[in-house]
Amino acid sequence: MHTTARRLLGVAIAFLALTAAACGGDDGDTASGGTDGDAPEGALLVPQDHETIQAAVDAAEEGDLILIDEGTYTEAVDVTTPDITLRGVDRNTVILDGGFELENGVRVLDTDGVVVENMTARNYTSNGFFWTGSDRYRGSYLTAYRNGDYGIYAFDAYHGQLDHSLGSGSPDAGFYIGECYECDAVIDTVVSEHNGLGYSGTNSGGDLYIVNSTFRDNRAGIVPNSGAYELCYPGRRNTIVGNVVHSNNNDEAPAIDVALLAQGNGILIAGSVENTVERNLVYDHDRTGIAAVPFPEEDANDVPPGPEEWDTPCEEVRDDPIPEEDADPGTVLWHPYGNTIRDNVVEDSGLADLVTATLEEGDVTLEGLGNCYSGNTFSTTAPEDLETIAPCDGEGGGDFSKGAFDLVPLIADQAPAPPEDAWQTTPEPEDQESMPDARTAPAERFEGPGPVDVDAIEVPEKPEGG
Repeated sequence: MHTTARRLLGVAIAFLALTAAACGGDDGDTASGGTDGDAPEGALLVPQDHETIQAAVDAAEEGDLILIDEGTYTEAVDVTTPDITLRGVDRNTVILDGGFELENGVRVLDTDGVVVENMTARNYTSNGFFWTGSDRYRGSYLTAYRNGDYGIYAFDAYHGQLDHSLGSGSPDAGFYIGECYECDAVIDTVVSEHNGLGYSGTNSGGDLYIVNSTFRDNRAGIVPNSGAYELCYPGRRNTIVGNVVHSNNNDEAPAIDVALLAQGNGILIAGSVENTVERNLVYDHDRTGIAAVPFPEEDANDVPPGPEEWDTPCEEVRDDPIPEEDADPGTVLWHPYGNTIRDNVVEDSGLADLVTATLEEGDVTLEGLGNCYSGNTFSTTAPEDLETIAPCDGEGGGDFSKGAFDLVPLIADQAPAPPEDAWQTTPEPEDQESMPDARTAPAERFEGPGPVDVDAIEVPEKPEGG
């Protein structure tokens, strides 16, 4: 090429490059223009300012926003700086990938006020997103799939909110909140599918709301539970309202032992007490729609506390001495006392739509459990006439032995365990809704979940094709 022509071509290319940089591209999706130009002032940009998410977290100070551009990040991120926000620019294309080797996607350790939003964590051996020992936590517009324990997990954490998120393909639970009372936590507008359990919460409750969400195609749907293998027992006083819970019979989902035991049930209150279950749509389950049953804990290290201790916050029992090894009580039954099940729509359950059950006679009776049922739409119950003999309003009466639910054969008839690596091949989810204004919205300090207007929630409509 002639020298003059080469010079003219070089000038033209330089002019086009400067014009593109000034305009920031057509849609602002590239690292070279959109994120830099649109980001709130002071945001720490990945990878523009810091090559990795962990490097940005290590450089962050309280109040900072870390804005993560599109890409796949093969790292496990630990957060110990309070009141920072980690945000992806696009929920479906900002991906943390553990490669089936790294442990957690994002782990928040004994740190308050950390917000994680608008990204995906997949292929981690433990959890996608995990808060432990935290206060004022929030996870929004998150996708967690193919993780080896839980999808989105909060443990010994308070004043939290999980919303607009998806948990899929975990052997334990898609969503979990455990060991807190009073938790002051909200799960709202989430989807949980292809897990062992859609939701599990051991020894948690007290201002804990699970609302407006969908639990489908897990082995079991929503399972609040109790056990001495974690502190702060029993589980108690959860509010479960306005959810769609269906088709939780998935014998191809990954599963821990408890998920195999719970398989085929919609909402299964397993030894948790004084929960409120209202205005949910529950259908298509091989065993039961909504059931309050005991949880048998083998090799327990303590026995359930009495009602006089149910108001005790976790902080008052956390440092209690562990019972002596020679005081092993063996197998302990955690009974589901005082649960309220009303105004739900329950249908197409293989054994019974509504159930209250026990495994012991004598001091613990079906009537003595005090579970009540009123205003539900259903076809079958066990015992028979359950809303007549155990109503929530007024006095009941009748025979609790007539049509009583026999748990023994169900416990013996568990589904076969899947391969240990079954979670690694669960379905890849479709793209999910991203957070509005993710590139431009400033970070806001999270002070805890706002009040939930439970009274305004109605029974949801059945989804199309459901």
